[in-house]
Amino acid sequence: MLLSCWALKRGLVTTVVTAALGLTLSRAGHDVLLVDLAGDLPATLGLPEPDGPGLTEWLAAGPDVPADGLGRIELSAAAGLAVLPRGREPLAPTARVEALVAALDPRRSVVVDCGVLGRIEPGRTVVAARSTHSLLVTRACYLALRRAADPPLRPSGVVLVTEPGRALDRTDVEQVVGAPVRAEVAFDPAVARAVDAGLLASRLPRGLERALRRAA
Repeated sequence: MLLSCWALKRGLVTTVVTAALGLTLSRAGHDVLLVDLAGDLPATLGLPEPDGPGLTEWLAAGPDVPADGLGRIELSAAAGLAVLPRGREPLAPTARVEALVAALDPRRSVVVDCGVLGRIEPGRTVVAARSTHSLLVTRACYLALRRAADPPLRPSGVVLVTEPGRALDRTDVEQVVGAPVRAEVAFDPAVARAVDAGLLASRLPRGLERALRRAA
């Protein structure tokens, strides 16, 4: 399974949702690989900042680099959960990104943080388009939904971050996006505290895990 999470506007907690999905799958017994195209997954999971090469260096090295080289740069995050860090280079042209998708082990549950899709680094959209499940992470926010009306990619589902006091709701989101809401994640300060303390991997808030089980 290849599952991607992405947004159309910054600040929509896409990285936290990606990390929580990976943790939820690993706790259900899956062998999970998190692929970081946005750059913040290790920090979100409380891992030290990677000081070695990442997937962008693997991509930049060209087609002669073996696919098993990806395994050598994975970071262990928790039992059954590994992270492929982004690296420091710009994301490669789309032809090499296609090679990355082909190199990912289909026997694993792969969850990709694509970050914000758009004209910058179009390879992110390539990965999202090739995914088995492509999830738009959004709030019921008018400014975010304006962009969702004409997205670079039609998602297969939505992870909706809910907040008290919003005028728009799940039905509005589904009508604009044209895809079902697979999970509703309530805004919870406990999630921010876990990330700030570097404890998300060991203390995933139960409400977040329960909300994401259906999407996973």
